[in-house]
Amino acid sequence: MGFFTDDVYAVADKIGFKEMRNILKDNGIRHVELEFLIDWFLDGERRTASNNVRKLMLDAAEGLGARAIKIGPGVGADINNPTEAELTPDIPLMQDQFALLCQDAAKVGTSIAMELMPFGNVRTVDVGLAIVEGADQPNGGLDIDVWHVTRGGNDYSEIAKIPARYMVCVELNDAMHEVQETLWTDTAHHRQLCGEGEWDLPSFVENVRKTGFEGPWGVEIISKVHRKRPLEEAARLSFQTARAQLGN
Repeated sequence: MGFFTDDVYAVADKIGFKEMRNILKDNGIRHVELEFLIDWFLDGERRTASNNVRKLMLDAAEGLGARAIKIGPGVGADINNPTEAELTPDIPLMQDQFALLCQDAAKVGTSIAMELMPFGNVRTVDVGLAIVEGADQPNGGLDIDVWHVTRGGNDYSEIAKIPARYMVCVELNDAMHEVQETLWTDTAHHRQLCGEGEWDLPSFVENVRKTGFEGPWGVEIISKVHRKRPLEEAARLSFQTARAQLGN
């Protein structure tokens, strides 16, 4: 189960991390992930704000025993109209800062997973690999979400070349071939249950398995339709449709 930092602290401030962890354990939730850290490689005011969130996320990861913290690449001020500069990664800088972030995470027993994003400066598997391989940290790698991989123009066969050690998180969902409105609107409102869109999810799953990935498969169905479903129905449909793609 993945949690946003603000949601974690809305509960932690009332009952504390220990009680939250007990509730998760009592309900069979063994894998916890936290999100979402941005601006971790910048400087100035944006880095100051990022560092504040970083501290909160690290504390929460330790308190909840989270397996990973998900982070984003560089994203422009206007997510639908990023500038060329905002889309161009400073790979040496990001390698160095990713390594430092991983070292902070190791101190609290968690990992760092950087997500590829089509509206960010890390859109392709090659660029993502260049950063995490250059950082060369045992607890650092990539978050491979089928939506971001597909919309970033990556062929699924590219996934297969990622070494297993850099496969930290994998997430399933579905969508139509054509982007619905803007990229941001598409990702936030038009994802679909696995198998109900037009993507070749069996190919995605096959190429993930070729990496040797052995971690838990996540499901991230973000849509205006799905979020209106009752919680029990949303959870059941997410699980059933994703599991059907895994063949078990």
